[in-house]
Amino acid sequence: MKIAVLTGAGISAESGIPTFRGPSGIWKTFKPEELATPQAFERDPKLVWEWYDWRRSIIKKAKPNKGHILIAHLEQLFEDFLLITQNVDGLHQKAGSKKVVELHGNIWRVLCTACGKKYYNYQVPLEEIPPRCKYCNGLLRPDVVWFGESLPKKEWETALEFVSSCSMLLVVGTSGVVYPAASLPFLAKQKGAKIVEINPEDTPISQIAHIRIRKKASEGMEEFLKML
Repeated sequence: MKIAVLTGAGISAESGIPTFRGPSGIWKTFKPEELATPQAFERDPKLVWEWYDWRRSIIKKAKPNKGHILIAHLEQLFEDFLLITQNVDGLHQKAGSKKVVELHGNIWRVLCTACGKKYYNYQVPLEEIPPRCKYCNGLLRPDVVWFGESLPKKEWETALEFVSSCSMLLVVGTSGVVYPAASLPFLAKQKGAKIVEINPEDTPISQIAHIRIRKKASEGMEEFLKML
């Protein structure tokens, strides 16, 4: 069996990382257009980096939860497996997942706006805000996908190709409203895959899911593995 998993912020919420769209979501306090756009960064890189420095400090303390660990275990059960995540926190890798595609980048990776180099920076708090490139002293930005930006081409093509031929897509803790990632379950269904949704609430994906597990990610993953 060829299995794909698509995860969103809901899986990391159990690790204490605020979701963007829940009742206590980050966007309730901050407006995304002020912080997570190329224009915001151009206008005030210091403000954007202060926000990312705060987010990194929250993520640094977080540990993978049972949901992350059970997805890593699922990978060991199936040779033909791909985890596609919208999260930028790196918790899937910490839990042991190896076959991971990060659609929205990684908060621990930086991209130089001058020389284009990318590398990981795990400093919390950052020594300098905004941080500068260790290669050319250019201005760094977080290597994440901001509003109005395209997904990384290679990662998106890998996700599309795998989802187009998988026999099952497991959708865990995603709101189903952030495109183009939210189109993947619809593509998988169209190509004949079984869709399993794990989410305590209804989402746009619920209407096409063959199986709906109305639980949070960790409990839902436990139930799914028992069903297998």
